[in-house]
Amino acid sequence: MSRIFTSYFAPLLMTYAKTAAFTQEQQLLARVAKALAHPARVAIIQFLASKKTCISGDIAAELPLSRTTVSQHLQELKALDLIRGEIDGLTICYCLNTELLQQVQQQFAAFFDEATRGGAVCGPDDACAC
Repeated sequence: MSRIFTSYFAPLLMTYAKTAAFTQEQQLLARVAKALAHPARVAIIQFLASKKTCISGDIAAELPLSRTTVSQHLQELKALDLIRGEIDGLTICYCLNTELLQQVQQQFAAFFDEATRGGAVCGPDDACAC
């Protein structure tokens, strides 16, 4: 039994241990990038940015997805605290967590600035020096 448990969970445990080796900032950027990797979530963020606050039903009306699917995407964004939701009767009013989004924006800007600053950079017409 122990061997089965170990063989099944070992990859999961190794993944967890490897994740812990990265900084909090790297982990946050990766989680946000993963959350924004779906176009529906990008559309939700853009929609909320244009409306300031919104009811979840309004979001579903704006996207070519079912209400249930939109709700799942909202939960993913809410789990990271990128959006916040308040219950108002039978509806939930969602809004952006602009403070966190500004923090993430600064971290991504610093990340891309560092990645593109000087050094050996390969462009589409450059020969790679690898």
